[in-house]
Amino acid sequence: MKSLVANFSKQLSEAIVIGKNAKLTESKNKISNVLICGLGGSGIGGSVVSELVVGNASVPVNVTKGYFIPSYVNENTLIIISSYSGNTEETFNCLKLAIAKNAKIVSVTSGGKVLDISRANNYDHIIVPGGMPPRSCLGYSLTQLFFILGFFGIINNKYKIELEAAIKLIEAEENNIIAEATSIAEKLIGKIPVIYTTTYFEGIAIRFRQQLNENSKVLCWHHIIPEMNHNELVGWTEKNDALSVVIFIDKDEYSRNLARVEINKEVIKKYASHITEIYSKGNSEIEKAIYFIHLGDWVSVILGEMRGADLMEVNVINHLKSALSKI
Repeated sequence: MKSLVANFSKQLSEAIVIGKNAKLTESKNKISNVLICGLGGSGIGGSVVSELVVGNASVPVNVTKGYFIPSYVNENTLIIISSYSGNTEETFNCLKLAIAKNAKIVSVTSGGKVLDISRANNYDHIIVPGGMPPRSCLGYSLTQLFFILGFFGIINNKYKIELEAAIKLIEAEENNIIAEATSIAEKLIGKIPVIYTTTYFEGIAIRFRQQLNENSKVLCWHHIIPEMNHNELVGWTEKNDALSVVIFIDKDEYSRNLARVEINKEVIKKYASHITEIYSKGNSEIEKAIYFIHLGDWVSVILGEMRGADLMEVNVINHLKSALSKI
């Protein structure tokens, strides 16, 4: 896992080549909405991208993480099926439902049943390299989502320049990122991480939470500012040295949210063992997101090593899938 995290920039570069060479076909109908279907490591790219394109997308871009698709899906919907293995049970069910709705379908996968059906029915599909844990392949799936949205005219083409800039950024900052990640991991050892960020970076918080779960083998939770100011903030009433707060802060964040962060810190510092602030780097939303993701991934593997965890092991997930297969 450590080497996979270290090679993130190379994966992004490879993913750009895959995206540029993707063979997609125009939709017969005008696209009025987009739905990205995926779970876990296959689905987190949808969570991140759907937020990053809010200010750019010409139609709504939504995400579903379950067995079913919304009733609004029809022949004017672009459905993106993101399943790294191609066998994700919930996502495969979404694919079958999308076919019944006559939606425009594009899949991103390394193989499995999703690829088989896509090939058999001449549905658009993009094949990414297989054989790795899905959570280590976010660079592949996230990048393809941008290329798909760009091809169908949902977003403009500036994402190409911004992805290239993001690669240069994390390569230039790699040593600093590892050093900062080590410092953060030291504050999280033996603690329950509480992760906060602002509205359009929730995907980043979710990614970090998932990586701490799977790589570090720890429980944690996340919430979003300003929403948490209307509920969770009230829960900070007792000193608990087991809690360590991490806040992802966009350096260009809306001033009112930055003010909220400062007020939240004043409240929370009375009760948590640490508050760690992680500030974004980069000029675009994509650069900032890639930077946050890479830093968070490093924290998860370094913390996992500190805890003596097997970074690759996900036996309980395999047990769940095995048990479900018998039902």
